Amino acid sequence: MAINMQTFRTRALTALVFVAVMAFGLLLNQWSFFILFTIIHFGCWHEYKKIAGIIDPGYKTASFIHVFSMAVAGWGFMLWMSGDAYTIGDIKLFDVGWKLMIAMFVVSIIAEWIANKKLDFKILSFSTGGLLYISFSCGCMMDLRSEGIMPDGFFRMDLGLILPVLLIVTMWINDTMAYIVGSLIGKTPLTSISPKKTWEGTVGGVVLAIAAITIFGNLFFKADVIQLLILSAIACIAGIFGDLFESKLKRMANIKDSGHIMPGHGGFLDRFDSLLFATVFAWLYIKLFM
Repeated sequence: MAINMQTFRTRALTALVFVAVMAFGLLLNQWSFFILFTIIHFGCWHEYKKIAGIIDPGYKTASFIHVFSMAVAGWGFMLWMSGDAYTIGDIKLFDVGWKLMIAMFVVSIIAEWIANKKLDFKILSFSTGGLLYISFSCGCMMDLRSEGIMPDGFFRMDLGLILPVLLIVTMWINDTMAYIVGSLIGKTPLTSISPKKTWEGTVGGVVLAIAAITIFGNLFFKADVIQLLILSAIACIAGIFGDLFESKLKRMANIKDSGHIMPGHGGFLDRFDSLLFATVFAWLYIKLFM
């Protein structure tokens, strides 16, 4: 399958703008990082609510206060996971976070009870799914960002900056290489969930992403090759499942894109679907083995 140059140019131009915005949020300081992922969190929640309402029209009957409170509860979880790196005066955001999380969760339950005179467990399951799918991942990312300083030998760079950037760059390389390789030599469909994806593109993206991250990390930061191989592999494989999970949601809702914020790339969930899964599994590996 030949590359569609018009599509490729649109995706490339949009990606440049996207990279600039992401780089500013990621690299300026921990507060720009927090603002960036707050936007991502609520953007993903907005699209998830829309998709859930299409999959199950019953979710449209959920009160606005219920859905909004659930999203804010998830944001509270992000604050709780931020650690000591986020402090305003004597106020620690993680201390505010757990209180906000509990309060908003209670508000969401009460609001749903008052609005529908009962607790609809299908509505609660969809909302809880949003917490696990979106908020838990964003919370893990905030926890990674709040890590301390890299040890000597890593130029004393901020570990909390390196780890999120490593994950995000891995996802970008994987997605880009999978698209290019799949467009050039892809013939074997990966799955019916996402018919345009091929085994050739998927394997090519994973191999090239792992190679690029491992070589770059070892060459410039003297990072351990085995750790780089494992971490990038986990991110790539988990990212594929994240992509397929979002594709499944869209097929169930019979929509092409989750949103339209980025021409050629779709919405928030379209852009961050891989990262939502990759972050959780990479976070687990980092906490357990690094």
